[in-house]
Amino acid sequence: MTTSSSNIAPKHALLSVSDKTGLDTLARALHDAGVQLLSTGGTSKYIQSLGLPVTDVSDVTGFPEMMDGRVKTLHPKVHGGLLAVRDNPAHAQAMVDHDIHGIDILVVNLYPFRETLARGADRDTCIENIDIGGPAMIRSAAKNHLYVAVVTDPADYETIINELNDDKTISYDTRKNLAAKAFAHTSSYDSAISTWMAQQLDNVFPETMTLAMERVDTLRYGENPHQIAALYRDTSLNPARVGVVTSKQIQGKELSYNNINDTDAAFELVCEFDTPAVAIIKHANPCGVATGANVVDAYKRALSCDPTSAFGGIIALNRPLDAATATEILKVFSEVIIAPQILDEALPVLATKKNVRVLESGSMPDPLQGRLTPRMVAGGYLLQTGDAGRVNKDDLKPVTTNTPTDAQIADMLFAFRVAKHIKSNAIVYVRDGMTYGIGAGQMSRIDSTRIAAQKMMETFGPQQNLVLASDAFFPFPDGLLAAAEAGVTAIIQPGGSIKDQDVIDAANDKGLAMVFTGMRHFRH
Repeated sequence: MTTSSSNIAPKHALLSVSDKTGLDTLARALHDAGVQLLSTGGTSKYIQSLGLPVTDVSDVTGFPEMMDGRVKTLHPKVHGGLLAVRDNPAHAQAMVDHDIHGIDILVVNLYPFRETLARGADRDTCIENIDIGGPAMIRSAAKNHLYVAVVTDPADYETIINELNDDKTISYDTRKNLAAKAFAHTSSYDSAISTWMAQQLDNVFPETMTLAMERVDTLRYGENPHQIAALYRDTSLNPARVGVVTSKQIQGKELSYNNINDTDAAFELVCEFDTPAVAIIKHANPCGVATGANVVDAYKRALSCDPTSAFGGIIALNRPLDAATATEILKVFSEVIIAPQILDEALPVLATKKNVRVLESGSMPDPLQGRLTPRMVAGGYLLQTGDAGRVNKDDLKPVTTNTPTDAQIADMLFAFRVAKHIKSNAIVYVRDGMTYGIGAGQMSRIDSTRIAAQKMMETFGPQQNLVLASDAFFPFPDGLLAAAEAGVTAIIQPGGSIKDQDVIDAANDKGLAMVFTGMRHFRH
């Protein structure tokens, strides 16, 4: 009688893989342990090329592969061998009656559906790369893990080999762990397919949605040291959105939960701009953002906005990091630097501060692509499309007697894109493509306006000819009046308040130029 603590001594193994990595070593180890090998199609031919004996599944089932390989393992002699409860007399008798041999090890990895999507294949090719027999066998073996070891990842071959080398058995703990991994594998695979199928129907929010994630790393702790955390990669969609998860770490300490969260916020901000831009982030909010003639110029301008808050910040660039910019950045302590490319000339400069985490993304995210953003709430999820909204010059609606100049319009568009990435209520003061003051996350808009002005005064002193962006409408004239006192001469805001006319009248009274966008950017 097999029990949950029993090892199994495998006699038959079925191998059917699209990824042949490590298969030669595993097949030889199985053969050396006295395990008879069964296989299909290309895997069978590969094993034969190794000089190892192998039985083709078609010789076991009595049916050839048919329908372009769509049907080859969907047969009772395969699934009976995987699903049979070996200690059940009725199952054992059925195996004898129908000449079914138990399959003790199943080694399967699935048709490369995600990889096919990633290379931009047409619909028919994607359909043909939906595996049917593979998931069915995996689920059969995983369900029956009391008697069967199922291997879906070449990284687990070594575990099987080591256990066979010890005593030609496989432990229950290994079989149980492999079964759990197998069910997760098929679930993730099906999630990618269902997500793609929903996309084919232009259905952003299908009736049932699964979120498939693959663990990238276990983190030291979460937002606080008493919390545990891990980083996962979204495997539901291909290709993955460029960002912190897909980046290569060039140097530095391991990333923390807060590092990752802030780096994501910084990189998503700088991708908004077509000219060289730098953002400095603290606690998911920008403390300085600027464009410039080049990235070193943009960095200096971004830093000047709030050099105190920039200490220990996250630096994001939308251009390659060169030696000159790296030298400037390292003058102030920073936690993380992320850029689409880290030039070779910057590496020795960065190496002088070996603890600074440096990430290379390879490219920039598309700011208009958007992304689904889930947020867990008690008992479920809130799910929305990403804020890919953007206003351009032609979208602006002047509402005051004074109309903005071309220079003011350029600053308005810059400021409004920055405001989109600031926690609401968001206020940002800008001039010449550079932030001068930022007010974030306050319960009232007037407080954000005053905080932005206070931060500006502390760093720059009194200023004039500033542009102000607000992520949502001014509910009363008070915020606008405070902005005018701080040197603002032009305002961009969504509009839409029942008090809009009062705000417009106050702007006209102060001689301000103001435009409405008709689009707000709440960020909570």
